[in-house]
Amino acid sequence: MTTTKESLEKGIISPEMESAEAAKKILEEEKVQFVLCAFTDVRGIFQSFSTPVHHFLKGDQYFETGIGFDGSSIRGFRELHTSDMIYYPDPEALYVLPWTSGIQRTAVLIGDIREPYGSSEAADCDPRGYVARRAVEKAKAMGYMPYFGPEIEFFVFKSIDPSTLSYDIFTSPKGGVGDSWGPPRVNPVSPETDVGGYILRPKEAYFRNPPEDTTNAYRNELAYTLENMGYSIEMHHHEVSTKGQVELNYRYSDLLDTADKVQIYKLAARNIAAKYGWIATFMPKPIYLDNASGMHVHNSLFNNGNNVFWDPDDDYAEISQTCRYYIGGLLEHAEALTTICCPTVNSYKRLVPGFEAPINVMYSRRNRSALIRIPVYLKGEKYKNRRRIEYRGVDPSTNSYFAFAAILTAGLDGIKKKIDPGDPVDRDVYEMSEAEKKSAGIKQLPTTLKDALDALESDEIAKEILGSHLYDAFVEYKNNEWNQYCLYVTPWEIMKYLDY
Repeated sequence: MTTTKESLEKGIISPEMESAEAAKKILEEEKVQFVLCAFTDVRGIFQSFSTPVHHFLKGDQYFETGIGFDGSSIRGFRELHTSDMIYYPDPEALYVLPWTSGIQRTAVLIGDIREPYGSSEAADCDPRGYVARRAVEKAKAMGYMPYFGPEIEFFVFKSIDPSTLSYDIFTSPKGGVGDSWGPPRVNPVSPETDVGGYILRPKEAYFRNPPEDTTNAYRNELAYTLENMGYSIEMHHHEVSTKGQVELNYRYSDLLDTADKVQIYKLAARNIAAKYGWIATFMPKPIYLDNASGMHVHNSLFNNGNNVFWDPDDDYAEISQTCRYYIGGLLEHAEALTTICCPTVNSYKRLVPGFEAPINVMYSRRNRSALIRIPVYLKGEKYKNRRRIEYRGVDPSTNSYFAFAAILTAGLDGIKKKIDPGDPVDRDVYEMSEAEKKSAGIKQLPTTLKDALDALESDEIAKEILGSHLYDAFVEYKNNEWNQYCLYVTPWEIMKYLDY
């Protein structure tokens, strides 16, 4: 009997067929009943439809044919007269959902989007198959394999009612006064609201212990769930903001796998929160006058198993000239990248001074006031594979496929053009005067979505990252979003100007 390995070596089966057979085996062994066929739209929102598992095991053989759907109903995909599209599953992106059982036993299978008539290439509207895969291929053509590792922060609330935001004097019936100092008792209500008298004061909740931190059991369950889905969890903790802000980090991987895992992470975080009767949100800044959620992205390039960012002879941070050029590309294109990496109106309420947000376009080692930080916890050849850069100008509302592709493409542009990043700035930039920052050549990121869109449209790298179709769809959608925001009359305006 010929084994799978022997068949692969003899060309009897392809690597794709081998992956499909492995996926089928998992579906059968895990007694999966339904498959959520998942992909991502232009906004970064996970989309899916469900199908009985037998279609992947026999009969129609969806692994071979894919599944047709209406692309005109998906943001950024196709118009009504060209709406037929094919979801084509990637058998290596299979995740069985541990919180499902019995007839509800479900697996998520992430796929690429293709045009009809048997096309073998990703459609130009697909963030995963077109944007992310293209960026990886560019890196490979230059001899690099990119690795990414995000730090994803988010909030969990017991409930939220936008009409009664107790911390906001413009909407609260109490005029913004809670029952006591600290987390108020009107929505949004965090798990820290009722903790038997303990108070997590604004901006003081980082690394707090139970029972003050009431999200610990939730994070344990989320970490346990993700580990059962193939993640390697490094750590989790309460974040700085008082009202249920948390962070859970997992080990880095190649770009596409890591971007997939961002989507599954969000899915798991929301579903485990729902078990507690809570709401998990990846909105960057839901709380006025407290810290917001970021998604700092660690990345590095390898060549034949060697980390090309590491140089033992560099006495600053053990970074190579290649790494410096990569940083130069990121700094050069930082303003345009911000639109992709911080894509919502709300994102820019995070990018302000005083809340640990990376608003200054510069790089440094150890320095969390920089846009690009070079972590230097350990040094020497033993730890060479840990040499990396951390790009801090990303938040969790981003489309992970867009964001990772954008960071990689900008960095590669720096390598190709040998862009000098200049000198690092090893000071707390928040303490520097405007004159000092100007003297050091430190620019600031855009302060509104409109400013960011203007920067995006003036930088040709954006079209290189997204391709013409998705670039046009993204810019149109975001301009509409900005216009809607500008037209909306807020409670703040009523309170501020009613007596004029």
